[in-house]
This record gives sequence, structure tokens and C-alpha cells, in this order.
Amino acid sequence: MCRTLSAFPTTCLERAKEFKTRLGIFLHKSELGSDTGSAGKLEWGSKHSKESKNFSEDVLAWRESFDLLLNSKNGVAAFHAFLKTEFSEENLEFWLACEEFKKIRSATKLASRAHRIFEEFIRSEAPKEVNIDHETRELTRTNLQATTATCFDVAQGKTRTLMEKDSYPRFLKSPAYQDLVAQATATSASASSCSLAEPLCT
Repeated sequence: MCRTLSAFPTTCLERAKEFKTRLGIFLHKSELGSDTGSAGKLEWGSKHSKESKNFSEDVLAWRESFDLLLNSKNGVAAFHAFLKTEFSEENLEFWLACEEFKKIRSATKLASRAHRIFEEFIRSEAPKEVNIDHETRELTRTNLQATTATCFDVAQGKTRTLMEKDSYPRFLKSPAYQDLVAQATATSASASSCSLAEPLCT
């Protein structure tokens, strides 16, 4: 018969709860726009210790490569929260907007969204102007004359490279992420030991 969550050792549950609280505080100010969908939402799911372990592994994977961070919804949310502290969240928001843009199949919607992205991130003095060179800005402007799903590729690529070489290393060295790593390591180890000591099912 399967045990309930209350059957797990108190220390295991406390570690998982503390880790969730710490990450929640870290992501507290992360509010991504409509173009980024639910990427800014923390996805814990079940409070089961297995979920805590999987989430801990996710946190630890963010330091392995920038791709792993971008492929994790929680990683994107955490990185976005960090970028907001540096007032450079527009780079990630632009990258995410481009990813969503590529999924559009309607030519009419594609053109409409392309101009909206250009006005928000690319044009000079845009509300969330990204840091790209003049040539890339003009190339993107030209691409909009015949909108395709790849018209932002060059600008998106340069923005991604900038984040990977500049913001990403600082994110990994930030006290907030280092604290998360420490908690993730402890939670992962605790979940493993608890699993061995107290099997979920008997």
C-alpha cells in the first residue's frame, strides 16, 4: 500500500519546502509579458519528494550549458528575474518573443507580430530596445518588407550570444543562484536518502 506524503521523514519535507520558498523568493519579481506565455511561472507541480528531486536536478543543470537553461521553463524564469536586477531583461524577452514568433503559421499574423516585435525591441529608442549593431538593425528592418519566420534570426542570434557571454556567467556566479545550487544539492541528496530509508510503497 502506498504511503501518504505525511509518512516521509519531517526533515525531507522541511528541506523540500525550504527550497521551494527560496526559489519562490528568487523568482518573486519575474513577470514576463504575453509574448513569453507561461515561461515566467514557477512549475513545481506535486509536493511529492520525487518532484523536489527532479526540480533540484533541473536547477543544477542550468550551470552545465546556456541551452539547458533556456530549455527549462523554471530556468528561464530564474534568469529573467536575475536580468531584471541588472535592468537588461529586454534581451531575454526579445529572444523569447522570437521563439514564439517562429511558431506562427498565419502569414497575416506573422506580419503583424513582426512589426510589433520590431517596434518594441528593435527600432531606435524602442521601449525595450536590445543592444544590437546598426547593420543588424537595418537588416532586420529590410527583412520586414517580406516577412518570414526567419526575419529576426540574425538579431536574435546576436542577442543570444550577448546573453551567453555576458549575463549568463554573472547569473551563475550570483549569490541567489549559488544559494539555489546549495539548496538543490542538499535537497537532491536528502530526497535520495529519504527514498532509501522510507520507501514510498510497501
